[in-house]
Amino acid sequence: MVSVEASPGPSRFNPGDRVRVRTALPAGHCRTPVYVRGKTGTIERLHGRFRNPESLAYARDGLPQQPLYLVSFPQRDVWAGYPGPSRDRVLMDLYEHWLEPA
Repeated sequence: MVSVEASPGPSRFNPGDRVRVRTALPAGHCRTPVYVRGKTGTIERLHGRFRNPESLAYARDGLPQQPLYLVSFPQRDVWAGYPGPSRDRVLMDLYEHWLEPA
């Protein structure tokens, strides 16, 4: 059984930081949806550090642990032609190795 408990540790980003999701197209298992790659969002919260599910999917140990963030994106920036209010957001949990400063 894989432990899903968060552990403390350093993180690169803080709530309020603007980040861009990498546009990489790696082969194999990936936990970052294509529709947010290349998009800019705001860090809402740091959940903690967890083993990397992208390597756990291949029976590796998932180490080193990766910070996991809640990132908010304006809906209109994610979905072209989004007709809703500009305050609408998409919230996504993303691992630090997918994020870069915006």
